[in-house]
Order: sequence, then structure tokens, then C-alpha cells
Amino acid sequence: MSDNGLKSGSNLEKILKAGHFAFTGECGPPKGANVEHLKEKFEHLRGIVDAVNITDNQTAVVRMSSTAASAIMVAQGLEPNFQMVCRDRNRLAIMADILGAYSLGIRNMLCLSGDHQQFGNHPEAKNVFDIDSMQLIALVKMMRDEGTFMNGEDIDVPPKLFIGAASNPFADPYEFRIYRLANKIDAGADFIQTQCIYNMERFRDFMKRAVDMGLAEKAYILAGVTPMKSTRMAQYMAKKVPGIDVPESLIKRLKGAVNGKQAEEGIRFAIEQIEEFKEMEGLAGVHLMAIEWEHKVPEIAERANMLPRPKID
Repeated sequence: MSDNGLKSGSNLEKILKAGHFAFTGECGPPKGANVEHLKEKFEHLRGIVDAVNITDNQTAVVRMSSTAASAIMVAQGLEPNFQMVCRDRNRLAIMADILGAYSLGIRNMLCLSGDHQQFGNHPEAKNVFDIDSMQLIALVKMMRDEGTFMNGEDIDVPPKLFIGAASNPFADPYEFRIYRLANKIDAGADFIQTQCIYNMERFRDFMKRAVDMGLAEKAYILAGVTPMKSTRMAQYMAKKVPGIDVPESLIKRLKGAVNGKQAEEGIRFAIEQIEEFKEMEGLAGVHLMAIEWEHKVPEIAERANMLPRPKID
């Protein structure tokens, strides 16, 4: 425990620093205050992953706050990776929420810009974007390491957070993506979680460039995996979700699944990915985003030989 009685340190950080291949999960808060349902989703992940991302009004759809859901998770004895987007807050609210999250026992934070509100369920909402994700990373690092607010004033108990950032290896222009990753690491990101990966050939090239540029030595990179449930899901993601690269070969593979077992084929592909990622130079872990499919995570972890998870004191 730390001097102020709070849980000290991040389990995810300890696992990565010890050289273990990390395994993180994700959980979207409910569209309401259904705490019991949230706890049920958590239980599928207990002992299976090293930390659980808690999304922040993902796709600009209103949900229980990431801070509250993360605090509930802490109380249940699991480790959250608290997400924060810049879309909904100015710098005052951002700094206040960072301090609030830390005071509630949260030790990991993922810094994001946030999806534009026009894609969500309140398109008439005003966005804020007082600062962007790059500036947010730098702000959290300053609050943690220098113990000061953005205006230079001292913080009495600095928030000692393990700082994460997202990377999309597939968004246009592709050639720029590796330099954006480098900028986030230079800003202060300790770990990186990528967007979900389907085009393995392109990702191999991206990781080779990350290794060649020394980025994998400066930050821990976790590869994003989202199992496909159906051909329809694959086609939707290929056509409608910006920055997602779904090869036609994968869509054909799902279509060809015998007796309509497309979900099983999607899980098989995810397991193949995880097995390759464990051997890929420069990768420090996998981030499994099983969207509303948390109950499948234990099976995927078992079949991909990711269990048992290491225990770090």
C-alpha cells in the first residue's frame, strides 16, 4: 500500500516489466446503472486477463462512466484499464477525473481522442477536444512524474498511473501510422494497445518497422484481437468501420465454415493470431476485445495457451 492508503502500482505494469507476455481484456459499461450485469461480465474475465479495459462512451454512445465502472471493478478485486476520451471534457474536467480515478484505486489509464459524436446516439452534442490524445498522454505523464497541473501548480499526491495509448496500424495514410505511434511514445505512453488486427501481412510489416525504429524497446506494444462472430460482422467491419482492414480471404474463410459454424471459425482465427503474436518480435502482449462476448474469453485464453496467468506480488 502507498503512503496515502491506496493500492500501489499496476499489476499490468509489473507483468510487462517482469517480461511476461501480457493478456488484457475489455468490457463495455452498461447503457444504464445495471451494476449486477456489469459484475457478471467481470466474472468471465477474473483470473483470465491481467487487466480489463473499461470503455468511455465508446462510439459516442452514452453508457455508465468509465470511472464509475472502473471503481466497481476495483471493489470486485480486478484491475481496470480506465479509458478517457478528449471529446467530452475540457482540461479542468480531465485533470479532475484523473485525480478522481487514482483516488479510487485505478492504476492504468488509456488516453484516447474519442469517436466523433455524430456517429453516436446524441449527434447534436457539442464536442470539446480542448486537448487531443497526444497532449493528454503528455499531461498524465507531467502530473505523474513532475507532480504538477498543466498550469504549473503542485499536486499534493500525484497520480502514479501506468499510461497507455492506442495505435491504429491500418488507418490512412498507412505510411504515417508508425510515426504517429512514435509521437505517442515520445509524449509519454508506457504501453500501446492496437486497433483490432485482421490483415496479418500488413501488421507484420508495421511491427517490423516498429522494431527497426526502436519503438518496441521504448514502450510495450499489445496487439489487438477481436474474434469475428459471423460473415455479416466481417463484412460490416470491412465496409463501415473506418481504419479496419479485413482481407477478403478472411471473409471467404468465414463463409466457408461448415454447418454455419462461422463463430467457431472466427475464434479459430483469433487463436491462430494469438499464437503468432506470442512469437512476433517486438510484441509484449495481446489485447482481446471480445465485444459483448466476454463469456468466450476463458475458452479463447485456454485454447491459445495463455493460462494460467502469472502472479506478481
